[in-house]
Amino acid sequence: MSAVLDDDAIPARPEGSDSRSFARAVKDLGDGFASRELWFHLGWQDIKQRYRRSVLGPLWIVIATGVTAIAMGLLYGELFGMDIKVFLPYVALGFIFWNFISSSILEGAEVFSKNEGLIKQLPAPVSVHVYRVVWRALIIFAHNVVIIVILFLIFPPPLNWTVTLIVPALVLYVLNSIWVTIVFGILSTRFRDIGQLLTTVVQLVFFMTPIIWTTQSLGTSTGETSSRLKLVELNPMFHYLEIARGPLLGEPVEFYHWAVVLGCTAVGWVLAMLVMRNYRARVAYWV
Repeated sequence: MSAVLDDDAIPARPEGSDSRSFARAVKDLGDGFASRELWFHLGWQDIKQRYRRSVLGPLWIVIATGVTAIAMGLLYGELFGMDIKVFLPYVALGFIFWNFISSSILEGAEVFSKNEGLIKQLPAPVSVHVYRVVWRALIIFAHNVVIIVILFLIFPPPLNWTVTLIVPALVLYVLNSIWVTIVFGILSTRFRDIGQLLTTVVQLVFFMTPIIWTTQSLGTSTGETSSRLKLVELNPMFHYLEIARGPLLGEPVEFYHWAVVLGCTAVGWVLAMLVMRNYRARVAYWV
C-alpha cells in the first residue's frame, strides 16, 4: 500500500539562523546600552572592590596619578630644560588621558575572561560587559579631573574658546574605548596570548608617545626636528593626545589630528562590527 504525501505534510525548509548578522550585532549593542542600570552598578562595584578596606578609597586614584605626573614632570622638565609652569600641566594631562586609553585596551582585553561566571550565569548582552569597562574608565577619569583643576589653579593656562573642543574629544575617546574593548576583548577570549602581547605593546607605545617629552625636544635644527616629527606622527596615540590635551592647554589643534582620530574611529568600528557579527555568540563558550 503506497502512501501519498500531501504537499502540506512536507516540512518546510528551516530558515537560516540570523545569529551571525549585523542586525543582531547592532541589537546587542542597543540592548546592552538599555541595560545601563546593570553596567552602572557593575562599574561602581569594580571601583569599590578595588579599594575595599582602604582608608582613602578611590582617592588613591588621584594620589597615584598626581604623584607620578608631578615626579615625571619635575624630572624630565629639568632634563629638557622646560618651563615647569608649562611642562607640568602638559605631562599631567598626558598621563590622565593616557591612563584612559591604556585602561580601555588592557582591561578591555580581559573583560570577558575575568567575568566567566557572570557571563555564563547572567543572560545579558555581550555589550553589557563592554559598557562596564568604559564606564569604569570614565569614573577613574572623573577622579583625575581633580588633578587638572588643582594644576590649573596653580598654573593657569591661556584658555580660549578652543577649550570647548574637549567635549568632542571625550566623545571620540568613549567611542574608541567601546570598539577597542569589543575587538580586543572578544579576540583575547579566543586567543589568550593577545592580552600578554598588548601589555608589552602598550608599555612600548607609552615611551614612543609625547607624554613625558615634547615634540620640541626632538632636535636642535629645524630639519632634524621635522624628520623626527614625521616619525612621531605615525603613532596614532600622538593624535589622540593632541585633540584632548591641546584645547586644555590653550593650544591650537591642527585639523589633521582630528582627521587621523576620526579615521581610526571609523576603521575601528567597522572592525568591531565584524567581530561582533562573527564571534559575539561564541564568547560564552570561549571563556
